[in-house]
Amino acid sequence: MSTLTLAWIALPFFVGFSIYLFPKLDRYLALGVALVSAGYALQLFMAKSPLTLQLLDNFGVTLIADSLSSYFILTNALVTTAVILYCWHTNKTAFFYTQSIILHGSVNAAFLCADFISLYVALEVIGIAAFLLIAYPRTNRSIWVGLRYLFVSNVAMLFYLVGAVLVYQANHSFAFTGLSSAPTEAVALIVLGLLSKGGVFVSGLWLPLTHSESETPVSAMLSGVVVKTGVFPLVRCALMVEEIDPIVRIFGVGTALLGVVYAIFEQDTKRTLAFSTVSQLGWILAAPMVGGFFALAHGLAKSSLFLIAGNLPSRNFKELQDKQINTVLWIALLIAGLSISGFPLFVGFGAKILTLKNVLSWQWIAMNIGAVGTALVYAKFIFLPHGKGKDVRPSFWIPIILLLGALIVASGMYLEGYTLANITKALAIIAVGWLAYLLIFQRVVLKLPRVLEQLEHLIGVMSLMLILLFWMVMA
Repeated sequence: MSTLTLAWIALPFFVGFSIYLFPKLDRYLALGVALVSAGYALQLFMAKSPLTLQLLDNFGVTLIADSLSSYFILTNALVTTAVILYCWHTNKTAFFYTQSIILHGSVNAAFLCADFISLYVALEVIGIAAFLLIAYPRTNRSIWVGLRYLFVSNVAMLFYLVGAVLVYQANHSFAFTGLSSAPTEAVALIVLGLLSKGGVFVSGLWLPLTHSESETPVSAMLSGVVVKTGVFPLVRCALMVEEIDPIVRIFGVGTALLGVVYAIFEQDTKRTLAFSTVSQLGWILAAPMVGGFFALAHGLAKSSLFLIAGNLPSRNFKELQDKQINTVLWIALLIAGLSISGFPLFVGFGAKILTLKNVLSWQWIAMNIGAVGTALVYAKFIFLPHGKGKDVRPSFWIPIILLLGALIVASGMYLEGYTLANITKALAIIAVGWLAYLLIFQRVVLKLPRVLEQLEHLIGVMSLMLILLFWMVMA
């Protein structure tokens, strides 16, 4: 199994660069790598015990493949497969598929890391590959958005690297468990770097512009899996180091509420989905024990929503309310929206119920408010008019059916959650959110300031977040 795991990690990089030798096979090679990842993830689900690989014994460089990793890897595999199928009949070049597979492989590697130095390498490769995909159209706008993302990412990784060095200095090891005896500065710097990289709380407000201005398939990959590479280590550290758990939970609650407030008042469809991603990342952090399951539910729904949003006749909600969208497209939008809202029969129901059962008492009220807010956000999509709208290309439905089918099949992972009390609660939360939208927020037009999304303020916010983290760790 150890040899298989190492071969699986290396496969995307080998195939990615080989695509240039066989450009006519680019789509087939990329799809094959994604399917292999899906098989590996399913094998992890069936494994009776986690696999630990000690790569450098004296430095704590360790890879762990366990049930937590399996949820994130499966999400990556399904989303990448859907994106490749979505682009199948487009004019995407071998360069696009190469970067997609290198990104896919780097994300997989990040989901196995249990030490700070190998995670640093994986996150840096992810940043470069994501930048190249964001800037793929080669327009001035896409290049600027990509450079903005790369700059923020590199600054975040600079904070992170200094923290990682301090952990090694204190423990002579880069292992995640070293945080328990690391100095205050190390914990603050590492957490800040991961919060910024993952798009969490105010230090992650680079995310809405980046995800909304990227091409549709790139947006699906970024929101579906890439941002989770910053969240995954926080979840892993919270499970390994008891002192980190309350910090992660606090930022989880704050992120869940911040993102949903912005999403409620946003009038652009892709920015709404991007702010919703910020909020849903908070849900993953709010209950680390079940964060992997929620990550799978969110990744499947959000990537399908971005693919659907890219085929709507407009990005403006006001314009969409005066137009009819294709009924079949609306049904797909309905299914994804219901799942992420926590409606029974979809994996989002089990993920939301399980998360609410694992939050602490002080989190309970805030997370239930966040759940109502999520239902309100997706009511904006669900109550759009539909009828004989513009047809979409037939090849669009293959990836959508894959993702929506996975939302239904994965609901079987938590069948014990289907009790009368849980179903009633989920339906009540959705009903309150929908009523709030129809009676109040449908008529409210409020533009929240975007000043914190500006590049110069993003870096300033990182500094303020560092001060906050120092105070939290010392407390």
